[in-house]
Amino acid sequence: MKKPLLALALLCSALVTQAQCDGNRFFNYVFSNVDLTSNVQYGTNTKYDGTSQNLLLDIYEPSGDNEALRPLVIVAHGGFFLSGSKTGADVVPICEAFAKMGYVAVSVEYRLGISIQADLSAPMTEAVMRGVQDGKAAVRFFRKSAAEDGNPYRINPEQIFFAGSSAGGYIALHMAYLDTDAEIPTYVNLANPGLDGGLEGNSGNLGYSSSVNAIVNICGAIGDTAWIQPGDEPCLLFHGTNDQTVPFGSAMQYAFGVAPVVEVDGSNSINEKLNQVGVEHCFEIYEGQDHVPHMTNAAYLDTTLSIMSNFIGHYVCNQPLDCSYRTLTVGVEELTQNQSLILFPNPATTYFRVNADKVKRLLILDVNGQVVKQSLNESSVDISTLAEGMYFVKVETETLSKVLPLLVKH
Repeated sequence: MKKPLLALALLCSALVTQAQCDGNRFFNYVFSNVDLTSNVQYGTNTKYDGTSQNLLLDIYEPSGDNEALRPLVIVAHGGFFLSGSKTGADVVPICEAFAKMGYVAVSVEYRLGISIQADLSAPMTEAVMRGVQDGKAAVRFFRKSAAEDGNPYRINPEQIFFAGSSAGGYIALHMAYLDTDAEIPTYVNLANPGLDGGLEGNSGNLGYSSSVNAIVNICGAIGDTAWIQPGDEPCLLFHGTNDQTVPFGSAMQYAFGVAPVVEVDGSNSINEKLNQVGVEHCFEIYEGQDHVPHMTNAAYLDTTLSIMSNFIGHYVCNQPLDCSYRTLTVGVEELTQNQSLILFPNPATTYFRVNADKVKRLLILDVNGQVVKQSLNESSVDISTLAEGMYFVKVETETLSKVLPLLVKH
């Protein structure tokens, strides 16, 4: 059973998200500017060569946003676990776009590098393992900051999504579907530097969940689709049919274009397995395209952002899943004067008032989420017949929909 305060917090979180889901936010660009906080340390761990690395991430937030809780999208860059950056062209446009849609978006770095040897299967798989450990630590970091530090980034810890491009796609897929230590390939030596701690790893923030609501894979692959089971995380897949870097289907993964590494299952094979086990997903095929075309082609970037917003918005707003392309629009930016929206008096005894013009509807909900009273076209409501206690008021005007807490005390 959830503790009462936790249950109340989760209910408030659900109501806030419900208020945000107006068909515009999370699906279109409702903010014109983004605030960037760079190089936030989320953990530390040992690299493949035994040296230590502080792990950093960049946080993108919508400028002027006044919502208390926002869904979080973490994005991991590509680079074959040898290069790439959290400031790369494969991830920054995605983070900026999702911040403008009203999300908190994060570009995360992870440990890079491998021990070069004749057989690359173990070193490359171990690099994926380190990336998975770091990705999980990043998820835990935000849940920890929400629980212990006053939630400085105002994220909703119940709505966290993980996306990745190329190598970042590998991380997202393995975070979701490599569920047990028993599934780790036998040729992986967990005694090698930076691999202790198993799948969760020791990159930081232990004691918090690393689970995510859904993942997005852009041109990555997984070690074995047999790891995907009914009830696993939903997935959005993007892949080019002419990908020369990561196989579209099941085939050998090559390093540097020539050195065989290990056979992997690309997005087409993952799609087949997801269909087989009944895991909800979308699959967008880049016909005739090579690796990560969204990096160099504006049309493919637009398609990627459109379908990503449909997919993630489906889970944020509980709307029907739409895997198709949709034209993104520039919505009405949330105005700074909305930040001053309040209920008064609060606590209230016999009535309360909303300091907003053109109120269309006021819904009063109890702590169980049930509507106990509503008012149309009025900014003042009589609550003299309500029992004392905590309530939530959903305020709907011509330009906004927000949920505010109300304490009734007779």
